[in-house]
Amino acid sequence: MSDTAASPLRLRTAINPKPLGVALLLIVLGAWYLALTVGATQSALYVVGALLGITLYHAAFGFTSAWRVFIADGRGDGLRVQMLMLAVGVALFFPALSAGSLFGTPVAGLVSPAGTSVIFGAFIFGIGMQLGGGCASGTLYTVGGGSTRMLITLAAFIVGSVIGTAHMPFWTALPQLKPISLVTSLGLVPALALNWIVFALIAGITVLVEKRRHGKLVATPLRPAQASPWLHGPWPLVAGAIALVVLNFATLALSGKPWGVTSAFALWGAKAASVVGIDTASWAYWSTKANAAALAAPLTQDKTSVMDIGIVLGAMLAAALAGRYAPVWRIPRRSIIAAVVGGLLLGYGARLAYGCNIGAYFSGIISGSLHGWLWLVCAFVGNVVGTRLRPWFGLEVERVKPSGC
Repeated sequence: MSDTAASPLRLRTAINPKPLGVALLLIVLGAWYLALTVGATQSALYVVGALLGITLYHAAFGFTSAWRVFIADGRGDGLRVQMLMLAVGVALFFPALSAGSLFGTPVAGLVSPAGTSVIFGAFIFGIGMQLGGGCASGTLYTVGGGSTRMLITLAAFIVGSVIGTAHMPFWTALPQLKPISLVTSLGLVPALALNWIVFALIAGITVLVEKRRHGKLVATPLRPAQASPWLHGPWPLVAGAIALVVLNFATLALSGKPWGVTSAFALWGAKAASVVGIDTASWAYWSTKANAAALAAPLTQDKTSVMDIGIVLGAMLAAALAGRYAPVWRIPRRSIIAAVVGGLLLGYGARLAYGCNIGAYFSGIISGSLHGWLWLVCAFVGNVVGTRLRPWFGLEVERVKPSGC
């Protein structure tokens, strides 16, 4: 048994001043620059992105690890917190989406078709989560936190995303339902009730599985405490979940749409490909009015790109405040291979499935989109496969000893 487990956790007070200063400077200068060149709304979204990065890092809010420990070890606290997040999310989002406006701003959910491309895309995205070591938001905040391995995952994620845009005409031609909004189809109150019932059922299943496996609900392992936990971390998972919902709601109020992540990766990849002579602008995906405009415009005008950069810098700030910003440059070969394969699957899968764990799962479900629920089921199956594959690449699958051992 470790000293940490045997005695009260010692308070951590150290910070990493240089990365802290760099992150703060870039956040402040970036917000100022965007306010001058694009507008106050874009600047505010950048700050919201930074706050999301701080939240994700300080709460260690990982979708990937939460699913893995439930699949491999029956521990469901992470999944239960996700259900709480979604329950609060629909309570905030469904009334606004039903009304069609929020604080005078027209709003719309991320509602996409449910069909073959979502089934396959979400499934391979789930495998990629476990091999790459993170989801879309997880990749960004761990990169910001100093993970050099996740830089490899992110690069492959971008490559997979742009390849996915090249193949989209094939996948969208396969059988799929039209976009279906549960809020529109069922009405506000029935949609809320149905979602809350399903969230409660999922949470209840995790309790039954955990008690059957361990004899009781397993306490979440404690992390080293800080002298000021709200400033330096760690935060309780529940606090992180509520903060993510509130910040997603702020994104809706500012931009008119919920939080998304991976469309920016496809855009970055397409722009990079065009620089080296690949005519991405001629692809069907990039020929639509909205995508063509995004491809032609500076990245500072893309709301998702601005928020993604903010997430990275916010996580860097949080890691520095926690005294944990310490990049490690030696990475095992098998881990590098897993990062590349996982990143490619993440990027390709996200495009096919109309989003990732944020745009399709989190924001999709709280938008009332049927495709969000289809994504959840197929991605979970992919995570089961990915969890089984992790040991082949020398990656850990966390387990605790069963009760009584």
